[in-house]
Amino acid sequence: MSNIKSLGDLKGKTKQSDKFETLDPIKTFPEEVTKIVDVVADSHDNTIVFLSSEGKLYQTTQEKYHEKLKAFENLPPMKSIASGNEHFLALSNEEKPRVYGWGHNSGKQLGFISNNKDEEEKPILIEPLKKENIDQISCNSYCSFFLNKTTNVLFGCGCSLCGMLGKPEITESFVEIQQLHENVAKVFGGHSDHTLIMKTDGKLYGFGLNHSGELGLGHKNNALKPTQIKLEFPVEGISKIRLSYRLTSILTNDGKLYVTGNEIITGFGSDLTEFKQYPQFKNNNTIIKDIGSGFNLFAILTQDNEIWVQGAFNGLDYEDSFVIRKIQTGTNLINDLSSYNQIKCCDRNLIYFFKSNSYLTQDLEKLLKNGYFSDCNIQDIPVHKILIETRIGKSFDLIKKYLESNCKLNEIQDLLKWIYCDQMINSKRTNEILNHFGIQNAQKTKLLTNDLKQLLFDEQTSDFKLVVQNEEEEEEELYIHKFILVARSGLFLKMFQNIEENLQKVKDYSGKSLETIELLISFLYTDELPITADTDQEFIKEEFEDIVEYYQLNPTIPMMDIFEKCSKK
Repeated sequence: MSNIKSLGDLKGKTKQSDKFETLDPIKTFPEEVTKIVDVVADSHDNTIVFLSSEGKLYQTTQEKYHEKLKAFENLPPMKSIASGNEHFLALSNEEKPRVYGWGHNSGKQLGFISNNKDEEEKPILIEPLKKENIDQISCNSYCSFFLNKTTNVLFGCGCSLCGMLGKPEITESFVEIQQLHENVAKVFGGHSDHTLIMKTDGKLYGFGLNHSGELGLGHKNNALKPTQIKLEFPVEGISKIRLSYRLTSILTNDGKLYVTGNEIITGFGSDLTEFKQYPQFKNNNTIIKDIGSGFNLFAILTQDNEIWVQGAFNGLDYEDSFVIRKIQTGTNLINDLSSYNQIKCCDRNLIYFFKSNSYLTQDLEKLLKNGYFSDCNIQDIPVHKILIETRIGKSFDLIKKYLESNCKLNEIQDLLKWIYCDQMINSKRTNEILNHFGIQNAQKTKLLTNDLKQLLFDEQTSDFKLVVQNEEEEEEELYIHKFILVARSGLFLKMFQNIEENLQKVKDYSGKSLETIELLISFLYTDELPITADTDQEFIKEEFEDIVEYYQLNPTIPMMDIFEKCSKK
């Protein structure tokens, strides 16, 4: 079943009411597509492109929405996609990634590709980038950007007017692919005429059009080269950056939303030239879960599953469409949204919601659903005692007594969803229960991974030992918890299912080093790898590929991507 749902009208038709009751599931994908991980759209033809977890690309349009989508053929698996106003990019998921582009190329948005009909309709390899190790792709309205994270060099092409490429010495209106900027760690684009980049010095810079103050530089002059943006909050506290036409939005890790740019859009009464907290959410302590943007649509999903939109959504008159407003939803929709934590929006009445659980929560969700090797029950629901106690911070007997005496079955099930998966189905009631146990603001203060870190290699609470041989060929015992092994390792699940006796110890026969085994166990508990500068990364990387296969971890986990991400921290 797909993890994506939509709100609005797939065929671009407007509605007279902004009252919604339910989310519409996307029903047009082939049966083998189990998960859509991203969606982008242009702003002119409203072509929509989906990326699946298998790395396949699917394309359609709102006006002629296909009943059965077919993937582009003869392409390698893809790992990311991006869109400008009229063009698309895709980055392959290969050892040396390659960049593909398609769509309109009148402004050389696709580099050296000639503008013929075939290259407008399907992805074509961008030849000049074949020799570069491109790790990230991004677009603004009429430009494309390609980042080599190994050298931290940013390449780009397209329209150079108003500093859109951040190179003042470029005088042509349109340029082919060339090196633009050095020391770039990340690039942020969108359906905009401006771009933001984060440099290796940890600071945020912007360049391009700035007519409404959308760069947050304190003035309205265009930035012909990357210019540092001063913020009232630390850059390391940024969670998301979204760029729209004459608007820039920043979401922080603590759920606060800051904007700069057009006064109609921001609602401040005059154009902003520096980032200010959104007034609608500043004084009521609303926590923002995620933000999404198109060219003329900006959407907000709050922790309480409210949806706020600004722009062309649901057929409002042009003048009214720029006023931010809450979409009136029924109880059913609020409940539906509880398990969705990402929002993406396309112009013309269409917003998408994604479930983007971590691989850890995916595995623990299966554990909760199947009740594998539970050691206790709450209202006949099989659960795992040590996980319950760790998450709530009280004795299991106390927790069980309170829940069975004061909570309905569905409320207990909702609480367990939070305990195992970090998901708030009924946030108000679940928080009331957690408040009883002294847990305030659980979404911020009680993350699943932080709680599980407390259990890592903990002798006092463990109920299983993995015996590993160290460099001196001596045996060492690593303290682990069965529920983690069963949830995350197919090898241990089969082992426990096929052996009747209560196993409490087993020897590791993978033949890998103690350091590698410890890294694996750390990953099982946290979805992270504690790699340091002292780690022999190439050696561990080679070993890790084997051990992931040996212990039969979730096959959808992109282990090497995770390894690369952790090794660069």
